[in-house]
Amino acid sequence: MRRALTAGAAATLLFTAAGGAAAAPAARHVPAARQVPSAPSAAATSRAPLPAPHHGRLWPLAALSAERLATGDLVAAAKWGTGRPIDDPVRERQVLDAVAEQARQLGADPGATVRVFRDQIEAGKIVQRGLHRRWAADPAQAPTVRPDLNEVREEINRINTALVRALAASPQARSAPSCRPLLAVAAARVRHERRLDALHTVALARSLRSLCATPG
Repeated sequence: MRRALTAGAAATLLFTAAGGAAAAPAARHVPAARQVPSAPSAAATSRAPLPAPHHGRLWPLAALSAERLATGDLVAAAKWGTGRPIDDPVRERQVLDAVAEQARQLGADPGATVRVFRDQIEAGKIVQRGLHRRWAADPAQAPTVRPDLNEVREEINRINTALVRALAASPQARSAPSCRPLLAVAAARVRHERRLDALHTVALARSLRSLCATPG
């Protein structure tokens, strides 16, 4: 009963915050690209605490999704002021084809994996669009360096591979009736640990939409 109450409270926290963020996308946030001219290293982005037992195999999915979202700041900075569109169908198709093949090699469901990564891609675009609006409204917040987009994409590819493996390792957890509330617990914890602002909280909720196989 205590676990169910905790899970329900966490779900309310995460998705209420996401709803509130939609009304206030301009919450102040110092973009990572102002301090980081290139993609973060694996060592720098993998120092989160070990998952609590009740998060099980769902915590890595939320943590990796948040890690992937952090690269959205760098992609936004790389494109800022260049006229390059946020939507990149060619790159998106390459990502989806690659993760589908990785899923097949691991014996996982390629279709389910592609659905998850479509959400990941859309979540990343939420971050990019939100930051571009923020920087246009307040140029003082705009990045002062332009990351190398190829380097950032190498980091994204690394995270993609880790996320495919985490998906392949968690079919039972993702199909269990408790998946959604426990995923909300994990996501709320990740949100707290990473101190996500309103924009990134909205994006995190979007990135997790298809992770659970159960309806809801």
